[in-house]
Formats: sequence, structure tokens, C-alpha cells
Amino acid sequence: MDTDGNPVHLSYVLARSQRRRSYSIVISQDGTVTFHVPAAMRDADIQNILQEKGGWILASRTQQLEKRRQNPASFLSPEEQAVLRRHGTRLIRPAIAEAIARYAPLLPSWHRRITKISIRSQKTRWGSCSIRGTLSFNWKLANAPKEALEYVVVHELCHLCYMDHSRNFWNLVEQLMPDYRRWRKWLRDNGHTLG
Repeated sequence: MDTDGNPVHLSYVLARSQRRRSYSIVISQDGTVTFHVPAAMRDADIQNILQEKGGWILASRTQQLEKRRQNPASFLSPEEQAVLRRHGTRLIRPAIAEAIARYAPLLPSWHRRITKISIRSQKTRWGSCSIRGTLSFNWKLANAPKEALEYVVVHELCHLCYMDHSRNFWNLVEQLMPDYRRWRKWLRDNGHTLG
């Protein structure tokens, strides 16, 4: 393949299929390039397509490998992920308990009481607070800076007062943690690296 005038050699897997009518190029998470083509496609046509799509293939492969480098935990086997989750859960409990002990006394006296604290594997949330006072936290926070974890704790504690994201809610978050915006942004920008 020729990218910007420079010849680049990249191995790929060629998969021919009798049922396929058009080609597709798949870049897997480990960087493997698989070229799916109809069984009757000529080798010369295959090479022409690869030459034409060379820049896109290299850019996509680089992107996939960078994702893997930034978030290696997502490429572990289910068994390895289970071990990592247990380890993270064990590490995070004392940190959460310490943060709650530090910030809960700063809440208004009329807040709902905490009834339960749980550590969970959540795909889209760092924490949650139920109407019944259950606080749940994502075990992946064990890999975050202390301040990012504390921000999530403060966020959920403030939901004991306001079960929404109203102005009153954010004012209370800021009152408890004046630099919360920095750590909320840190989680948005770096959360995908935590496992």
C-alpha cells in the first residue's frame, strides 16, 4: 500500500465468500485487518482496492491500537476482568467510606439518610443514588485520582438532597467541592482509561 507516496507493507487476512456480493474491510481491536471479498473477485481488483483504501486502513488500525493502549482492561478475558473487578472493589471501599465520612457531615441537616452503599460494575455511570438512599459506585473509580473519586461521592451525596441536576443541586456540589468542575471534566476526558 502507498500512503502519501511512501510504500507501506501491512499483512491482512483475506476471507472469500460465495454469498458475499461486495467487499468490506474490518479492523479488529487487536489491529488485525480482515478483507472480506466475493469468492470470484480477481486478485488484481483486490490489490487495487487495498491500494485505494490504504490510508484509511492504516489510520483505522492506528486508532484501534491506540484505544487498546489507553484501555487495556477492555481487552482482557472475562476471567481476567473478573479478577480486576474484585481487586478494584476491594481497594475502593475504604476510599469511598473515607470520602463519605468527610463530606456527608457538610450536607444540610434535612438530607435523606444513607441506607446502603454498594460497589457495582456500571457501564455508563460512575455512581448513582436511589430515592431510598442507596449509594452505588463504579469499581473502576479505584483506578482514578482520589479527587475524581471524591467528586463522584460528593455528586451522589448531594442527590440525597436533590434528586435532579437543578441549580440548587450544582450549587450544593460546588459548596462541598469548589473545584468539582475540574474532576468532572477529568472523568469525561479520561474515564475510558480506567478499565
